[in-house]
Amino acid sequence: MANAAVNTNPTAEPPGLERPSLTLTRRLRARPEKVYAAWTQAAQLMRWFGPPNMTPATLNAELDVRTGGRYRISFTRDDGEYFEAGGTYREVVPNERLVFTWAWHSTPERESLVTITLKPDSDGTLMIFHHAQFFDETARDNHQRGWASFFDKLDAFVA
Repeated sequence: MANAAVNTNPTAEPPGLERPSLTLTRRLRARPEKVYAAWTQAAQLMRWFGPPNMTPATLNAELDVRTGGRYRISFTRDDGEYFEAGGTYREVVPNERLVFTWAWHSTPERESLVTITLKPDSDGTLMIFHHAQFFDETARDNHQRGWASFFDKLDAFVA
């Protein structure tokens, strides 16, 4: 009997069933340590995270930044709509890399995976943000717009 294939990457999609993903690259005007802290310290994250049409006082973040740790981020938009996302940290390499699952509270079955890589750059940090395993292309496109606006705020915060 032939040996059965073993999937050593439980987050990988079977061939032919790959789900949409996006990659955003941003040069930030701060060292990797400062950018990492902006992602991993709740008090800092709450100063930049969220869309421009969010009520700042409603932003809340609970972060247990360690492999296997969980996080939860919530906010309310100016129109009163509540949003909450959360997940689990899969990989934590201080000042270099974060990998975590991402799911909105309203659609927990649509879990996706975020990988943030921070590389020193002559002018600060090159942040490579990869968000994979979206439910569909509409979800990917909506997240691409959202993350781009978040990163404008991140750049201003860390500069």
